Amino acid sequence: MIDWCDKCEEMMQPFLDGTLSDHEVQEAEGHLEKCSWCAKRYRFEERLRHYVRVAVSEPMPAELKAKLAALRTPLD
Repeated sequence: MIDWCDKCEEMMQPFLDGTLSDHEVQEAEGHLEKCSWCAKRYRFEERLRHYVRVAVSEPMPAELKAKLAALRTPLD
């Protein structure tokens, strides 16, 4: 018997990447409609990807770069 939550977990990143087949997309969407836990996880992953895209597109102020550089520990 298939554990759909486990299968959804396996398919989550490919689903978000848009690399699933049409049949797999239908399976994932069907499960997300029925399972609030997986749907909540999907929304989290979707928002996280959005925030990462925004964060890397915004320039970092020079002052912040300098503060972060000062916190670095050399890898000896």
